[in-house]
Amino acid sequence: MLGCNDGLQPTTICDPHLVGVCGHITFRGAVPDSTLALYIVAYGNFPQSRADLFNFLPFPPQQLTLPTPGDTVEAYSLSLLNNQYHWILAVWAKVGLNPADTANADSHLMEAGYYRDLADTTKPGVVTVKSSGTGDIDFVVDFANMHSVSYFFPP
Repeated sequence: MLGCNDGLQPTTICDPHLVGVCGHITFRGAVPDSTLALYIVAYGNFPQSRADLFNFLPFPPQQLTLPTPGDTVEAYSLSLLNNQYHWILAVWAKVGLNPADTANADSHLMEAGYYRDLADTTKPGVVTVKSSGTGDIDFVVDFANMHSVSYFFPP
């Protein structure tokens, strides 16, 4: 659902019963043939290692509907507990993923897009979820520009 706020800029209004985040995901590029699934997840703390990768919410992860060919924009919502989240992202999973095998996470899990800090778009945006839905958590999933999840780990 869209509403107007801040002049003519559209803003996302979450379902009033949602505790979590909502917004729009812009999909770019073709979905890879080797796609198992596309998930949206959130991390309370930014992962620092492969071992942290499976400390996401919600568990099990919410699967996104794969887009039709061509650039599309889809609304989404993600139920989360009241908390602060340091990374909200879409994770592309390759066919053959074994969730118990963290050693191979780099070859089977890719960051496909994430919510960015509005002041510095090179950084993930931090989101605080309160008792009502937090809207305008918009981001782009670019299948031609995905990164291994370890790309973001500190050196």
